[in-house]
Amino acid sequence: MMKLGNYKVHYLNGGITHIDGGAMFGVVPKALWTKKYEVNEKNQIPLPTHPILIQTEDKNIIVDTGIGTGKLTDKERKIFGVHYESDMENDLKALNLTLEDIDYVLMTHLHFDHAAGLTDNDGHAIFSNAIHVLQQDEWHEFQSPNIRSKSTYWQKNNGDFKNKLILFEDEIEIYPGIQIRHTGGHSYGHSVVTIESEGEKAVHMGDIFPTLAHRNPLWVTAYDDYPMQSIREKERLIPNYILQDYWFLYYHDAKYFAVKFDKHKLNEIETYITRN
Repeated sequence: MMKLGNYKVHYLNGGITHIDGGAMFGVVPKALWTKKYEVNEKNQIPLPTHPILIQTEDKNIIVDTGIGTGKLTDKERKIFGVHYESDMENDLKALNLTLEDIDYVLMTHLHFDHAAGLTDNDGHAIFSNAIHVLQQDEWHEFQSPNIRSKSTYWQKNNGDFKNKLILFEDEIEIYPGIQIRHTGGHSYGHSVVTIESEGEKAVHMGDIFPTLAHRNPLWVTAYDDYPMQSIREKERLIPNYILQDYWFLYYHDAKYFAVKFDKHKLNEIETYITRN
């Protein structure tokens, strides 16, 4: 858990995948990326899918939703190296919260490893009382994916959460100091989330900065539909956020939950919070 001004920020257990390292680092040579991230004998790297919980004085807000429970077939679990599925309910229970206590669900994008936790197998919203917030183009592509994106925009992740949906185009502030902003890159409608309270700030850059090892703007995943857009956003945003004293939060990093970089040496870590 980290304190951010008057807000508390936690990560929740959303499950873990093991994904091909080459797919996660794209054109970066293996000799380089293996210096930055652990890899097994099958060339797979551990990638948690851990949602962020933001607790304000009166609201509970979740960013992305993990791989769900019982949503993946045996074949899918094998392909994506799922060693365990989501256990958000118990993590929330430890904070005296239930799934019904979540007020907002902010989605960076709707790829299956972020969106499977949106619904159960009957299409019912897991966070039944929450307002769900999504970038408009992301929502439309999820409804009718193309030949490439249909492999990750799964219709079984759709459901009745659409009855409580806020769509935005460029950016929206859904609570004082909490904004979600369109970047594109990883997917056409991909977005990042910023959190600010009492002058303390954090950013969740979703899958354009999925792990600390992807710090270099040119290190983008092979899953990125628009890699030049990812590079453009990283080139501009990362130094901007570092110099403005933001923490960086991670959904996929196996080791780091939050990192703050040195304002004088932008590639060096000043302080960090690891996963338990």
